[in-house]
Amino acid sequence: MPISWDPNTDKELTNVLRSKKVSTESAHDFLRYEYQPLDAIFRPDSVAVIGASEEPGSVGRTLLWNLITNSFGGTVFPVNIKRTSVLGIKAYPSIAEVPEPVDLAVIATPAQTVPGVVRECVDAGVRGAIIISAGFKERGPEGVALEEEILRTAREGKMRIIGPNCLGVMSPVTGLNATFANAMARPGNVGFISQSGALCTAVLDWSFHENVGFSHFVSIGSMLDVNWGDLIYYLGNDTRTQSIVIYMESIGDARSFMSAAREVALTKPIIVIKPGRTEAAAKAAASHTGSLTGSDEVLESAFRRSGVLRVGRIDDLFNMAEILSKQPRPHGRRLTIITNAGGPGVLATDALISDGGDLAELTAETMKGLNDLLPAHWSHNNPVDILGDAGPDRYISTLDIVAGDPNSDGFLIILTPQAMTDPTQTAERLRPYARLQGKPILASWMGGADVAAGESILNQANIPTFTYPDTAARMFNYMWRYDRNLRSLYETPQLPAETEKEGKAHAKVRQLIEDARAEGRTILTEYESKRILAAYDISVAKTVLAATAAEAIEAAKDIGYPVVLKLNSTTITHKTDVGGVRLDLKNDEQVWEAFEAIAGAVASHAGKAHFQGVTVQPMVDLSEAYEIIIGSSPDPQFGPVLLFGTGGTLVEVYRDRALGFPPLNTTLARRMMQRTRIYEALQGVRGRQPVDLEALEILMVRFSFLVAEQTWIREIDINPLLASANQLLALDARVVLYGPDTDEAELPRLAIRPYPSQYIWDWETGGGMAVRVRPIRPEDEPLMVRFHESLSEQSVYMRYFHALNLDQRTAHERLTRICFIDYDREMALVATRRDSSTGEQEIIGVGRLSKFYQGEEAEFALLISDKHQRMGLGTELLRRLLEVGRQEGVKTVMAYMLPENRGMKRIAEGLGFTFTREEDLVRAKIELDGHVA
Repeated sequence: MPISWDPNTDKELTNVLRSKKVSTESAHDFLRYEYQPLDAIFRPDSVAVIGASEEPGSVGRTLLWNLITNSFGGTVFPVNIKRTSVLGIKAYPSIAEVPEPVDLAVIATPAQTVPGVVRECVDAGVRGAIIISAGFKERGPEGVALEEEILRTAREGKMRIIGPNCLGVMSPVTGLNATFANAMARPGNVGFISQSGALCTAVLDWSFHENVGFSHFVSIGSMLDVNWGDLIYYLGNDTRTQSIVIYMESIGDARSFMSAAREVALTKPIIVIKPGRTEAAAKAAASHTGSLTGSDEVLESAFRRSGVLRVGRIDDLFNMAEILSKQPRPHGRRLTIITNAGGPGVLATDALISDGGDLAELTAETMKGLNDLLPAHWSHNNPVDILGDAGPDRYISTLDIVAGDPNSDGFLIILTPQAMTDPTQTAERLRPYARLQGKPILASWMGGADVAAGESILNQANIPTFTYPDTAARMFNYMWRYDRNLRSLYETPQLPAETEKEGKAHAKVRQLIEDARAEGRTILTEYESKRILAAYDISVAKTVLAATAAEAIEAAKDIGYPVVLKLNSTTITHKTDVGGVRLDLKNDEQVWEAFEAIAGAVASHAGKAHFQGVTVQPMVDLSEAYEIIIGSSPDPQFGPVLLFGTGGTLVEVYRDRALGFPPLNTTLARRMMQRTRIYEALQGVRGRQPVDLEALEILMVRFSFLVAEQTWIREIDINPLLASANQLLALDARVVLYGPDTDEAELPRLAIRPYPSQYIWDWETGGGMAVRVRPIRPEDEPLMVRFHESLSEQSVYMRYFHALNLDQRTAHERLTRICFIDYDREMALVATRRDSSTGEQEIIGVGRLSKFYQGEEAEFALLISDKHQRMGLGTELLRRLLEVGRQEGVKTVMAYMLPENRGMKRIAEGLGFTFTREEDLVRAKIELDGHVA
């Protein structure tokens, strides 16, 4: 029977939650009892300014003035050891003497004093701090030591820190201005984060002129504690933020950034400008932030895989934030251009195609419609030049025709003010086309005062306008790239379960690697490297070891002439550099001579000790094949990075390559291939048969699994991989291991965590119903909709503490965030069964374990469909969540529940939870150092 509730009680409960600094606006769960540590910084009830001053022009004075002149609804306490009042407000000599609890401390004291100040803040129970002060790691080892001391102290007290070396934080919507900027930003819906304080002030000044508003305006500084990932998660959950715009100099915790971006980007655009594409710019960024910047090529791949849009100019940041809020994303790169002048159309075309876009090829039906409509001298092509005398009717009629063309993904309307042009009326007539069949429409009204009224009409109608058509074309290219990046987010590769045969083969690989490391070796021979590839079902050329010339001749006879001899060495990897390769050997005498020549060359280049014989291999015909390289090496920030491209001896010269992150699935493998120039050739050119691209995808997936699973491999490459219509064959391979002194804990983690298939369990209810418990997947959204349709009002109220209708619970934005999660930060397990009547899978229960700061504490939530309650499913789901918590390093699990939720309390009690009453809620808690019943 549905439970009834009093709306006034709901309001009281909401107030209780807010009084405890609990998020009631989470994108995951409405009124979910979840503590948000960053609320202490962005939504404080009280702020202390440590280093407050009355000295004109000082940072301490400006901070205090900004806080007291922009009401955020809280109390401000100046802290100054020498003064009893600052700007007429009572001051205190230390944070310890402030008479009320302080949520946020803004610290503007000399760097050497900050560790002591942070200690005082922690002792006083302060939960958030902004360190404005500079003079830390950017100054060298002494500054690094100061930062380490600050961070240790802050973590003891679970206090979060933004900075140091930053401008501060604004939340214009609430009135918080904890910065030393000269003005308060306008309120709006853009969340802006910058690593450069100076750029913050410039953007702030620009925003007043352009009438851009912000939900939050954050100078992040050198990211001692709070990093990109923390802020992206926070802004992702903030209902007032519609897009996130970032100026980034260094990535910091790369995995945190990628995890947060991948989760949030599906519901809010994340737009980044990252300088450092050139070596000189990268050095400048490193010296400014005190952090080393990673390879820009790797970073570009990370942005692409995370659903992040990278732009090249500062104005593009805000242009794209505006465009993505007004227009749908194009699902392809084909643009149709309508113009009343040829020159601007050509400029737009050049900008479009030079940056990867395409002109839409108009269908015969579209061409007929245009021929019937337009004057005889129209361009008869795309761009569609409708001539200089075009009026509003001709523009609109032309757009009506091309809008129905299936070959077009978007439209650009260009207008130049000519004698018979009516910019204002044409803009007015375009209003109804602002949402054109799910395809974006952009406009370039060229000119000044003559077109200003028309521009205003278009902007009010949510049709973005640009002064120059090439700018509009560049924006279209950003749009389709962004859409492509978002589609890649749904690809969550899963490491497959090993068959018994594969398990034995992979165990031999691990043993081979352990043996080499036990010998103090970091370089595997080509023979050993090929054994590793073969264990992952990657075809390799037959390879026979030969320690003497006589053994080489016997091997050559067995293989069949012609053959190749290659150096076998435990220390030399690049064999051609030391004369270690001899090709096309046709008889015994040539094999003997080649063996002696290789031995002599190695002795002269490196020494006799580096020669352990040769390998003998068949001479493969390369005339109808392509040489490819597939490899992996570690990036200092992102861990193992995969490479695919044109191979052979000139690989460094051609530099035709694409990067990615392991593990791959076939879709991601194909997208890597598509980003290279050789991909076109692999599809068949000049009479050659195409390479079996599906087989190549599978090979790349297997290679990525090898990299993901064999964590002691530092570098590995196949060069060349011979690719033809008939075979894919690894001709040469190289493997470099991490050294014997490397600790396993130091090995780099994968930038993107694979689907955690280790957390899949099969279970049976007491009544014999088969249930599978597994981590949630992005494609579970339709199943989650049906799951919520099965819930009673009582179950919803018990879970969310509030009445939520079905539309609220099944909103696409909310379910996207629920189904597409960062498995490092939280784990959602779903219980599924197959419906006997329909044969379809259904979700009958969901459990979620969300980590708090530092990951040692977590909160659980549980929801079971009504008709499957009282079957033991809730107990089983919670038991599995606790097991996941143990495996993921969680030490404490807690939850809040309503006192009347006796069923949930009974489940938790049976598994060892203890309970305390906190106002109108019950808090359940368990330490995970014991056995779960």
